[in-house]
Amino acid sequence: MYQIEILKSKIHQVAITQAELHYVGSITIDEDLLDAANMIANEKVTVVDINNGARFETYIIKGKRGSGVICVNGPAARLVQVGDIVIVFSYAIMDFEEAKHFKPTIIFPKGNKLN
Repeated sequence: MYQIEILKSKIHQVAITQAELHYVGSITIDEDLLDAANMIANEKVTVVDINNGARFETYIIKGKRGSGVICVNGPAARLVQVGDIVIVFSYAIMDFEEAKHFKPTIIFPKGNKLN
């Protein structure tokens, strides 16, 4: 059998709280959101900016728990503005048959916090 890449986790529509150009790179995400979305530090993610259509890949840095922080760091900071709404996706590679039954973790935070 073969393996495919499928959606594992999604943080749907959170606002950018910071954009730090002079940083090594990544996206800092509130640890509460990471736990709820089944994501971890250093995990590769795709970020899509709803306001301007920008789409980029980076990795996660854990942000302060309960802070609501969504900070794009490094060169990708040029692709977003504070207040932009983004969606953060992560993927997993798994066996095709297993993937047919896999259910991704998708969260819908309100104001960058869990409901």
